[in-house]
Amino acid sequence: MTEAHKAHVQSQFGRAAEDYITSPGHAGGADLDRLLGWGRARGADRVLDVATGGGHTALGFAGFTPSVVATDVTEPMLHAARRFIDERGASGVRFVAADVEALPFRDASFGVVTCRIAAHHFPELLPAVRQVCRVLVPGGAFLIQDILGREDRELAAFILEVEKRRDPSHVRAFTQREWAAFLKAAGLTVIDEMVMEKVREWEQWTERMRMSEPARADLERFVLAAPPAYREAFDFKIEGRRILSFTDRMLLLRADKD
Repeated sequence: MTEAHKAHVQSQFGRAAEDYITSPGHAGGADLDRLLGWGRARGADRVLDVATGGGHTALGFAGFTPSVVATDVTEPMLHAARRFIDERGASGVRFVAADVEALPFRDASFGVVTCRIAAHHFPELLPAVRQVCRVLVPGGAFLIQDILGREDRELAAFILEVEKRRDPSHVRAFTQREWAAFLKAAGLTVIDEMVMEKVREWEQWTERMRMSEPARADLERFVLAAPPAYREAFDFKIEGRRILSFTDRMLLLRADKD
């Protein structure tokens, strides 16, 4: 991760840290339950949660794992996650400021590594996945959830513009085929995968990134002016000129180290 992009991510998420703690879409749901289920099935004494954000995944694993390490490149986010987890009485969680492209851990240190709703911020996905593979034990599992990229180029370009106008640190979402290729190149084999829908409540989604009113108004004009087929593809719910919600597709993957 370049220093410029790292600074951008830290700026964006440093000021939004508390909002991510309380974000319903991050705090739980069937998607998080699926990752936790895969983790229980695999079993591990040590779990690493990279780009922990609000710490919800780390908290979930702390319920049945002796040792959890939560990392994030944004220290205010890491402090907020620590406070959130400590307030819930969870033990066995350690917090480390770290860039996913340069994880400060020995080879073969963890039985499970998780990364939930964060990879779309990584400027280079393959170096990050290679770092994950390096710190996994042989046969260890990488559990991933992220926004699913669209194969259709026009739809992909439309939603990328929406995402970047809301959060300039957003890089891009990857397709299933791209994920499979990156994982294979790093030495990981996809064991299980599924796609789940996740509804984004527009007001919460835009407020969480502390968008200014002019920026939010510009984004809404962009969405409302888009071809109807684009809005339909993401199930935008609109009343009059007011955007209520849209729906993301989330890709969930379990990939084991060869």
